[in-house]
Amino acid sequence: MGVTELLSYFTEENLAILLDKYRSLGPFPGLILPFMKSFIPPLPTLVIISVNAAVYGLWLGFLYSWIGIVCGCLVTFLIVKKVVGHPYLERWSQKPKVQKSLVWARRQAFNYVFILSLFPLGPFVVVNMAAGLVGMKFRSFLVAVASGKAVMVLSVSFIGYDLKRFIEHPYQILYVVLFIAVSMVISKRIEKRFM
Repeated sequence: MGVTELLSYFTEENLAILLDKYRSLGPFPGLILPFMKSFIPPLPTLVIISVNAAVYGLWLGFLYSWIGIVCGCLVTFLIVKKVVGHPYLERWSQKPKVQKSLVWARRQAFNYVFILSLFPLGPFVVVNMAAGLVGMKFRSFLVAVASGKAVMVLSVSFIGYDLKRFIEHPYQILYVVLFIAVSMVISKRIEKRFM
């Protein structure tokens, strides 16, 4: 099957059928796919979150994606915290570039996790592992990852829910940028409380 044949399959009618099949599985795919993102980095975060918003609606799509991603991050973080003394992790953490990142992550733990959680593309697994390696407290990690991922997932869900509108009126992305800026200010206040 060539690329043209593949692209010709994605008509509006075929996409509607695919989305109905996805929806018929209940909330399971909406939760499990974002959860798996923490373990399988190549999964397309933007696509998963956008499809969840298109299939389940803005708020349920946001909720399923957010719960899945946060739970995946927490599991990764807890696994790394549990095996911190393992020889493989010790060797990995002794590499010069990793050491440099870990020193920064140790000093800026909350900011490190929160800011990197805002981006829909990135090394989620590495962020979670680094937070576990530097001994970040569970509560701080939970607040940082939950608030950062909430901002990211809501922004992507908002765009994915009504993609056609943003294509027709691209200036409306400014609302999303404003939302992210306000969220960063709020996160600074949360950080002061927890740090």
